[in-house]
Amino acid sequence: MWFLAMTKFPCTCCPGTFPVTVYGAFLPRHIFYRFHAVCAYLRCLFVALCVLLMWPSFDVVLVDQVSIIIPLIKTKKSTKVVFYCHFPDLLLAQHTTALRRIYRKPIDMLEEATTGMADLILVNSRFTASTFANTFKHLNARGIQPAVLYPAVNVEQFDKSTSYRNFLSINRFERKKNIQLAISALAILQSLNDVSEGHDLSGASLTVAGGFDKRLRENVEYLEELKSLAEKEGVSDRVKFITSCSTAERNALLSECLCVLYTPKDEHFGIVPLEAMAAEKPVIACNSGGPVETIKDGVTGFLCEPTPHDFSRAMTTFIRDHQAAEQMGKEARQHVSESFSTKVFGQRLNQFLIDVVRKKSE
Repeated sequence: MWFLAMTKFPCTCCPGTFPVTVYGAFLPRHIFYRFHAVCAYLRCLFVALCVLLMWPSFDVVLVDQVSIIIPLIKTKKSTKVVFYCHFPDLLLAQHTTALRRIYRKPIDMLEEATTGMADLILVNSRFTASTFANTFKHLNARGIQPAVLYPAVNVEQFDKSTSYRNFLSINRFERKKNIQLAISALAILQSLNDVSEGHDLSGASLTVAGGFDKRLRENVEYLEELKSLAEKEGVSDRVKFITSCSTAERNALLSECLCVLYTPKDEHFGIVPLEAMAAEKPVIACNSGGPVETIKDGVTGFLCEPTPHDFSRAMTTFIRDHQAAEQMGKEARQHVSESFSTKVFGQRLNQFLIDVVRKKSE
Protein backbone atom coordinates (compact mmCIF):
# COMPACT_ATOMS: atom_id res chain seq x y z
CA MET A 1 0.00 0.00 0.00
CA TRP A 2 1.29 3.46 -0.92
CA PHE A 3 0.12 6.93 0.11
CA LEU A 4 0.62 9.77 -2.38
CA ALA A 5 -0.24 13.39 -1.66
CA MET A 6 0.20 16.98 -2.88
CA THR A 7 1.81 18.04 0.38
CA LYS A 8 3.20 16.46 3.52
CA PHE A 9 0.55 16.44 6.20
CA PRO A 10 0.60 15.49 9.87
CA CYS A 11 -1.48 12.46 10.80
CA THR A 12 -3.04 13.33 14.13
CA CYS A 13 -4.43 9.88 14.87
CA CYS A 14 -1.36 7.76 14.14
CA PRO A 15 1.70 9.90 13.31
CA GLY A 16 4.62 8.20 11.61
CA THR A 17 2.91 4.86 11.00
CA PHE A 18 3.13 4.95 7.19
CA PRO A 19 5.27 6.69 4.55
CA VAL A 20 3.80 9.44 2.39
CA THR A 21 5.24 10.22 -1.04
CA VAL A 22 4.73 13.87 -1.98
CA TYR A 23 4.39 15.18 -5.54
CA GLY A 24 3.62 18.72 -6.64
CA ALA A 25 4.36 20.56 -3.41
CA PHE A 26 5.95 23.30 -5.53
CA LEU A 27 2.68 24.05 -7.32
CA PRO A 28 0.71 27.08 -6.00
CA ARG A 29 -2.34 26.64 -3.79
CA HIS A 30 -3.86 29.85 -5.17
CA ILE A 31 -3.19 32.71 -7.56
CA PHE A 32 -3.22 35.98 -5.64
CA TYR A 33 -5.60 34.33 -3.12
CA ARG A 34 -8.01 33.36 -5.88
CA PHE A 35 -8.69 30.28 -8.01
CA HIS A 36 -8.18 27.87 -5.10
CA ALA A 37 -10.31 25.17 -6.74
CA VAL A 38 -8.49 25.36 -10.08
CA CYS A 39 -5.11 25.18 -8.35
CA ALA A 40 -6.27 22.19 -6.27
CA TYR A 41 -7.38 20.42 -9.45
CA LEU A 42 -4.06 21.10 -11.18
CA ARG A 43 -2.10 19.84 -8.17
CA CYS A 44 -4.17 16.65 -8.02
CA LEU A 45 -3.80 16.09 -11.76
CA PHE A 46 -0.04 16.40 -11.37
CA VAL A 47 -0.07 13.71 -8.66
CA ALA A 48 -2.20 11.50 -10.90
CA LEU A 49 0.25 11.93 -13.80
CA CYS A 50 3.10 10.94 -11.51
CA VAL A 51 1.18 7.81 -10.55
CA LEU A 52 0.65 6.91 -14.20
CA LEU A 53 4.20 7.58 -15.35
CA MET A 54 6.33 6.62 -12.35
CA TRP A 55 4.50 3.80 -10.60
CA PRO A 56 3.51 0.26 -11.60
CA SER A 57 -0.07 -0.82 -11.86
CA PHE A 58 -2.33 -0.88 -8.82
CA ASP A 59 -5.29 -3.15 -8.18
CA VAL A 60 -7.21 -0.28 -6.57
CA VAL A 61 -6.59 3.44 -6.22
CA LEU A 62 -8.42 5.18 -3.37
CA VAL A 63 -9.11 8.80 -4.35
CA ASP A 64 -9.96 11.22 -1.56
CA GLN A 65 -12.32 14.19 -2.07
CA VAL A 66 -11.09 15.52 -5.46
CA SER A 67 -12.71 13.48 -8.24
CA ILE A 68 -11.14 15.26 -11.24
CA ILE A 69 -8.32 12.70 -11.39
CA ILE A 70 -10.58 9.64 -11.67
CA PRO A 71 -10.77 9.52 -15.51
CA LEU A 72 -6.99 9.93 -15.68
CA ILE A 73 -6.38 7.06 -13.23
CA LYS A 74 -8.83 4.86 -15.13
CA THR A 75 -6.72 5.08 -18.29
CA LYS A 76 -4.92 2.15 -16.67
CA LYS A 77 -7.61 -0.32 -17.59
CA SER A 78 -6.67 -2.88 -14.94
CA THR A 79 -7.04 -0.35 -12.11
CA LYS A 80 -10.24 0.12 -10.13
CA VAL A 81 -11.03 3.44 -8.44
CA VAL A 82 -12.72 3.91 -5.07
CA PHE A 83 -13.71 7.52 -4.39
CA TYR A 84 -14.20 8.79 -0.83
CA CYS A 85 -16.57 11.77 -0.78
CA HIS A 86 -16.53 13.72 2.48
CA PHE A 87 -19.17 16.13 1.12
CA PRO A 88 -20.05 17.50 -2.34
CA ASP A 89 -17.54 20.28 -3.00
CA LEU A 90 -20.07 22.35 -4.91
CA LEU A 91 -22.07 22.78 -1.69
CA LEU A 92 -18.99 24.01 0.16
CA ALA A 93 -18.05 26.61 -2.46
CA GLN A 94 -19.54 30.09 -2.61
CA HIS A 95 -21.90 30.93 -5.48
CA THR A 96 -22.79 34.40 -4.19
CA THR A 97 -22.02 36.51 -7.27
CA ALA A 98 -22.57 36.11 -11.01
CA LEU A 99 -18.82 35.93 -11.56
CA ARG A 100 -18.44 33.18 -8.96
CA ARG A 101 -21.30 31.21 -10.50
CA ILE A 102 -19.67 31.45 -13.93
CA TYR A 103 -16.35 30.33 -12.44
CA ARG A 104 -17.90 27.43 -10.54
CA LYS A 105 -20.26 26.13 -13.26
CA PRO A 106 -17.73 24.01 -15.20
CA ILE A 107 -16.05 22.91 -11.96
CA ASP A 108 -19.37 21.75 -10.50
CA MET A 109 -20.28 19.91 -13.72
CA LEU A 110 -16.88 18.21 -13.77
CA GLU A 111 -17.29 17.17 -10.14
CA GLU A 112 -20.51 15.27 -10.81
CA ALA A 113 -19.32 13.76 -14.09
CA THR A 114 -15.99 12.51 -12.77
CA THR A 115 -17.44 11.30 -9.47
CA GLY A 116 -19.75 9.02 -11.43
CA MET A 117 -16.75 7.36 -13.10
CA ALA A 118 -15.58 5.72 -9.88
CA ASP A 119 -16.10 1.98 -9.50
CA LEU A 120 -17.24 2.53 -5.91
CA ILE A 121 -18.18 5.71 -4.04
CA LEU A 122 -17.88 5.91 -0.27
CA VAL A 123 -19.23 8.67 1.98
CA ASN A 124 -18.64 9.48 5.65
CA SER A 125 -22.25 9.26 6.93
CA ARG A 126 -25.83 8.49 6.01
CA PHE A 127 -26.43 12.24 6.19
CA THR A 128 -23.81 12.80 3.48
CA ALA A 129 -25.25 9.92 1.45
CA SER A 130 -28.65 11.65 1.47
CA THR A 131 -27.06 14.96 0.53
CA PHE A 132 -25.11 13.22 -2.25
CA ALA A 133 -28.34 11.87 -3.76
CA ASN A 134 -30.08 15.24 -3.57
CA THR A 135 -27.09 17.09 -5.03
CA PHE A 136 -25.92 14.79 -7.80
CA LYS A 137 -29.35 14.12 -9.25
CA HIS A 138 -28.05 12.70 -12.54
CA LEU A 139 -25.97 10.12 -10.72
CA ASN A 140 -28.89 9.24 -8.47
CA ALA A 141 -31.12 8.79 -11.53
CA ARG A 142 -28.55 6.34 -12.91
CA GLY A 143 -28.80 4.31 -9.71
CA ILE A 144 -25.36 5.32 -8.44
CA GLN A 145 -25.60 5.22 -4.65
CA PRO A 146 -22.63 5.61 -2.30
CA ALA A 147 -21.84 3.23 0.53
CA VAL A 148 -21.17 4.55 4.04
CA LEU A 149 -17.73 4.18 5.60
CA TYR A 150 -17.52 6.07 8.87
CA PRO A 151 -14.24 7.83 9.72
CA ALA A 152 -12.43 6.56 12.79
CA VAL A 153 -10.29 7.59 15.72
CA ASN A 154 -7.38 5.85 17.38
CA VAL A 155 -8.91 5.15 20.78
CA GLU A 156 -5.55 4.20 22.30
CA GLN A 157 -4.17 7.74 21.88
CA PHE A 158 -6.56 8.98 24.57
CA ASP A 159 -5.85 8.31 28.22
CA LYS A 160 -8.77 7.42 30.41
CA SER A 161 -10.43 10.39 32.07
CA THR A 162 -8.76 11.83 35.16
CA SER A 163 -11.13 14.62 36.19
CA TYR A 164 -14.46 16.28 35.47
CA ARG A 165 -14.15 20.06 35.52
CA ASN A 166 -15.43 22.43 32.88
CA PHE A 167 -17.24 22.27 29.57
CA LEU A 168 -15.19 22.07 26.39
CA SER A 169 -15.86 23.09 22.79
CA ILE A 170 -13.43 22.02 20.05
CA ASN A 171 -14.00 23.42 16.57
CA ARG A 172 -12.37 25.53 13.93
CA PHE A 173 -13.10 29.22 14.42
CA GLU A 174 -15.66 29.40 11.62
CA ARG A 175 -19.19 30.78 11.81
CA LYS A 176 -20.73 27.57 10.49
CA LYS A 177 -19.47 25.83 13.64
CA ASN A 178 -22.05 27.80 15.66
CA ILE A 179 -19.77 28.17 18.70
CA GLN A 180 -21.88 31.05 20.02
CA LEU A 181 -24.44 28.42 21.01
CA ALA A 182 -22.07 27.09 23.69
CA ILE A 183 -21.41 30.58 25.09
CA SER A 184 -25.10 31.47 25.24
CA ALA A 185 -25.92 28.13 26.88
CA LEU A 186 -23.29 28.79 29.55
CA ALA A 187 -24.84 32.19 30.24
CA ILE A 188 -28.26 30.61 30.75
CA LEU A 189 -26.84 28.38 33.50
CA GLN A 190 -26.64 31.47 35.72
CA SER A 191 -30.38 32.01 35.46
CA LEU A 192 -30.98 28.35 36.32
CA ASN A 193 -28.98 28.62 39.55
CA ASP A 194 -32.08 29.48 41.59
CA VAL A 195 -33.63 26.11 40.78
CA SER A 196 -30.47 24.02 40.88
CA GLU A 197 -31.31 22.17 44.11
CA GLY A 198 -28.16 23.23 45.91
CA HIS A 199 -25.74 22.94 42.99
CA ASP A 200 -23.75 26.03 42.03
CA LEU A 201 -24.34 26.30 38.29
CA SER A 202 -22.86 29.80 38.17
CA GLY A 203 -19.41 28.34 38.75
CA ALA A 204 -19.44 26.45 35.47
CA SER A 205 -16.83 27.45 32.90
CA LEU A 206 -16.21 26.87 29.21
CA THR A 207 -13.03 26.37 27.22
CA VAL A 208 -13.30 27.12 23.49
CA ALA A 209 -10.42 25.54 21.58
CA GLY A 210 -9.84 24.91 17.92
CA GLY A 211 -8.04 25.52 14.67
CA PHE A 212 -7.17 29.16 14.02
CA ASP A 213 -5.29 30.81 11.17
CA LYS A 214 -4.65 34.53 11.54
CA ARG A 215 -4.34 34.77 7.74
CA LEU A 216 -8.01 33.84 7.37
CA ARG A 217 -10.30 36.82 7.85
CA GLU A 218 -13.22 34.72 9.06
CA ASN A 219 -11.11 33.12 11.80
CA VAL A 220 -9.99 36.51 13.10
CA GLU A 221 -13.42 38.13 12.87
CA TYR A 222 -15.29 35.21 14.40
CA LEU A 223 -12.94 34.97 17.38
CA GLU A 224 -13.58 38.65 18.13
CA GLU A 225 -17.33 38.12 17.73
CA LEU A 226 -17.23 35.28 20.25
CA LYS A 227 -15.24 37.36 22.72
CA SER A 228 -17.76 40.20 22.34
CA LEU A 229 -20.65 37.78 22.89
CA ALA A 230 -19.04 36.47 26.09
CA GLU A 231 -18.74 40.07 27.32
CA LYS A 232 -22.35 40.82 26.39
CA GLU A 233 -23.64 37.67 28.10
CA GLY A 234 -21.64 38.46 31.24
CA VAL A 235 -19.55 35.28 31.15
CA SER A 236 -16.23 36.57 29.79
CA ASP A 237 -14.51 35.66 33.06
CA ARG A 238 -15.65 32.03 32.64
CA VAL A 239 -14.87 31.53 28.95
CA LYS A 240 -11.30 30.73 27.91
CA PHE A 241 -10.21 30.78 24.27
CA ILE A 242 -7.35 28.59 23.04
CA THR A 243 -6.32 28.92 19.39
CA SER A 244 -4.56 26.19 17.43
CA CYS A 245 -3.80 23.85 20.31
CA SER A 246 -1.50 20.89 19.69
CA THR A 247 -2.65 17.28 19.76
CA ALA A 248 -1.17 16.86 23.24
CA GLU A 249 -2.95 20.00 24.47
CA ARG A 250 -6.23 18.84 22.94
CA ASN A 251 -5.94 15.45 24.61
CA ALA A 252 -5.19 17.12 27.95
CA LEU A 253 -8.25 19.36 27.59
CA LEU A 254 -10.40 16.32 26.84
CA SER A 255 -9.12 14.41 29.85
CA GLU A 256 -9.99 17.28 32.21
CA CYS A 257 -13.41 18.41 30.97
CA LEU A 258 -16.84 17.45 32.28
CA CYS A 259 -18.26 16.98 28.81
CA VAL A 260 -17.85 18.26 25.25
CA LEU A 261 -20.28 20.68 23.61
CA TYR A 262 -20.51 20.08 19.86
CA THR A 263 -22.46 22.95 18.33
CA PRO A 264 -22.48 22.67 14.49
CA LYS A 265 -25.87 22.05 12.93
CA ASP A 266 -26.16 19.58 10.04
CA GLU A 267 -22.49 18.64 10.35
CA HIS A 268 -21.44 16.24 7.59
CA PHE A 269 -19.92 13.79 10.07
CA GLY A 270 -18.02 15.39 12.95
CA ILE A 271 -14.84 13.78 14.23
CA VAL A 272 -14.80 15.75 17.51
CA PRO A 273 -17.64 13.74 19.12
CA LEU A 274 -15.70 10.55 18.42
CA GLU A 275 -12.53 11.99 19.93
CA ALA A 276 -14.47 13.12 22.99
CA MET A 277 -16.14 9.75 23.48
CA ALA A 278 -12.84 7.94 22.96
CA ALA A 279 -11.49 10.09 25.80
CA GLU A 280 -14.36 8.87 28.02
CA LYS A 281 -16.37 12.09 27.84
CA PRO A 282 -20.07 12.41 27.04
CA VAL A 283 -21.08 14.79 24.24
CA ILE A 284 -23.90 17.30 23.98
CA ALA A 285 -24.60 17.92 20.28
CA CYS A 286 -27.27 19.14 17.88
CA ASN A 287 -29.78 16.50 16.83
CA SER A 288 -28.91 16.68 13.13
CA GLY A 289 -26.25 15.52 10.70
CA GLY A 290 -23.47 13.09 11.57
CA PRO A 291 -23.76 13.25 15.39
CA VAL A 292 -27.18 11.58 15.15
CA GLU A 293 -25.34 8.53 13.79
CA THR A 294 -22.45 8.52 16.27
CA ILE A 295 -23.95 9.60 19.61
CA LYS A 296 -26.37 7.36 21.50
CA ASP A 297 -28.85 9.83 22.97
CA GLY A 298 -29.11 9.40 26.73
CA VAL A 299 -26.35 6.77 26.73
CA THR A 300 -23.15 8.42 25.46
CA GLY A 301 -24.43 11.99 25.57
CA PHE A 302 -27.42 14.10 24.61
CA LEU A 303 -28.80 15.16 21.23
CA CYS A 304 -30.52 18.53 21.58
CA GLU A 305 -32.34 21.14 19.58
CA PRO A 306 -29.76 23.77 18.53
CA THR A 307 -30.93 26.31 21.13
CA PRO A 308 -29.12 27.68 24.20
CA HIS A 309 -31.98 26.57 26.47
CA ASP A 310 -31.86 22.94 25.31
CA PHE A 311 -28.08 22.80 25.59
CA SER A 312 -28.10 24.40 29.04
CA ARG A 313 -30.62 21.84 30.33
CA ALA A 314 -28.35 19.01 29.21
CA MET A 315 -25.33 20.75 30.75
CA THR A 316 -27.23 21.06 34.05
CA THR A 317 -27.67 17.28 34.16
CA PHE A 318 -23.92 16.75 34.25
CA ILE A 319 -23.26 19.54 36.77
CA ARG A 320 -25.77 18.01 39.17
CA ASP A 321 -24.55 14.46 38.66
CA HIS A 322 -20.87 13.96 37.86
CA GLN A 323 -21.38 10.22 38.21
CA ALA A 324 -23.80 10.33 35.27
CA ALA A 325 -21.11 12.04 33.20
CA GLU A 326 -18.58 9.43 34.28
CA GLN A 327 -20.87 6.52 33.44
CA MET A 328 -21.82 7.98 30.06
CA GLY A 329 -18.14 8.53 29.37
CA LYS A 330 -17.37 4.86 29.96
CA GLU A 331 -20.26 3.86 27.70
CA ALA A 332 -18.98 6.32 25.10
CA ARG A 333 -15.47 4.88 24.99
CA GLN A 334 -16.85 1.37 24.65
CA HIS A 335 -19.17 2.54 21.86
CA VAL A 336 -16.31 4.13 19.89
CA SER A 337 -14.06 1.11 20.40
CA GLU A 338 -16.72 -1.21 19.00
CA SER A 339 -17.94 0.92 16.09
CA PHE A 340 -15.51 3.72 15.21
CA SER A 341 -11.98 2.51 15.99
CA THR A 342 -9.21 2.48 13.39
CA LYS A 343 -9.30 -1.32 13.53
CA VAL A 344 -13.00 -1.40 12.59
CA PHE A 345 -12.42 1.22 9.90
CA GLY A 346 -9.57 -0.81 8.42
CA GLN A 347 -11.63 -3.99 8.35
CA ARG A 348 -14.54 -2.28 6.61
CA LEU A 349 -12.35 -0.46 4.09
CA ASN A 350 -10.45 -3.66 3.33
CA GLN A 351 -13.72 -5.46 2.61
CA PHE A 352 -14.83 -2.69 0.24
CA LEU A 353 -11.51 -2.93 -1.63
CA ILE A 354 -11.70 -6.73 -1.82
CA ASP A 355 -15.23 -6.51 -3.23
CA VAL A 356 -14.10 -4.06 -5.92
CA VAL A 357 -11.17 -6.29 -6.93
CA ARG A 358 -13.44 -9.35 -7.07
CA LYS A 359 -15.79 -7.52 -9.42
CA LYS A 360 -12.77 -6.74 -11.62
CA SER A 361 -11.87 -10.43 -11.89
CA GLU A 362 -15.42 -11.56 -12.70
